[in-house]
Amino acid sequence: MAEIIQRDGAWAFDGTTVRITPGLHRGVPLFRQSYGEIAVPLEAVAGVVYEPERKRARLRLRLREGADPLLQATGGRLPDTADPYRLVVAMDASGTAEYVAEEIRHALLLDQVPKEPAKAYLLPGPPVPVSVRSSDGTVSFDGTRVRIDWADSADRVKRATGSRVIHVGDLVQVEWLPNTGHEDGFLRFVTRETVFARLPPEKDPYALDLWGSARRDLLTALVATAVTARLPHPSTRTGDGLDRCPDGHPDRQADRSAHAAAVVPAQSDHHDVLLRRLRELGELHRDGVLTDEEFARTKAVVLRGF
Repeated sequence: MAEIIQRDGAWAFDGTTVRITPGLHRGVPLFRQSYGEIAVPLEAVAGVVYEPERKRARLRLRLREGADPLLQATGGRLPDTADPYRLVVAMDASGTAEYVAEEIRHALLLDQVPKEPAKAYLLPGPPVPVSVRSSDGTVSFDGTRVRIDWADSADRVKRATGSRVIHVGDLVQVEWLPNTGHEDGFLRFVTRETVFARLPPEKDPYALDLWGSARRDLLTALVATAVTARLPHPSTRTGDGLDRCPDGHPDRQADRSAHAAAVVPAQSDHHDVLLRRLRELGELHRDGVLTDEEFARTKAVVLRGF
């Protein structure tokens, strides 16, 4: 067993699994503490890096592309300090850190773990149910359905539409951008009906506009990850999931056609969705929820999206 325990957290490697436990110190980001312990199978690891600095060092675990729903959902946009695969190491523990890194590298060579993108998620993501309260509302996921309950501070158009319930089977993808404290972020659930008509996050009833506490809003990545883990793996649409020509090369045209069929509604469906969205906007306008200016602007966005 190779193990290192620091104030920032602990790594333990038994030859098959890297077990990462976040530290309990108040300096450890809330996101890492909330995500909890992570068991990373060796087959999900692409490499490990030891980075010495003047006063401290870092261990970084590199995962194979497509192996982790967290990295897929966040797209590498997590703040560096919130990265659960990074451990801050005191200089007096540098020898132990280098030993742990070397043991992981040695095991990767012995097991001949491939570096190619994974064809399925090798980590499960956070457990469900999971619920997070953000600046725009509370988003919950029970494994089959996403529910959004709007806060009083949410845009009145969203509050007028009421709570939103989305079934996993209706989802095409999840889009997440963090609230940095300088720029707003969002968590958007893209369905077959909304794939072409995306309103600004502050107006979109399928999106949470993240503009409040950056520390708290970062937790929405927990929901984004839990949902992503239950959607079709990216390899089914691109990369290793490409259809192949007789010569073994990727059939790009077949892949594009299959992907389009999977996520894009038929042309007749586009028309039905457009009429439904315009009808909903018209009702909100007649009820006085949308002003003339808001109705015109939102209608233009919907039409432009289609």
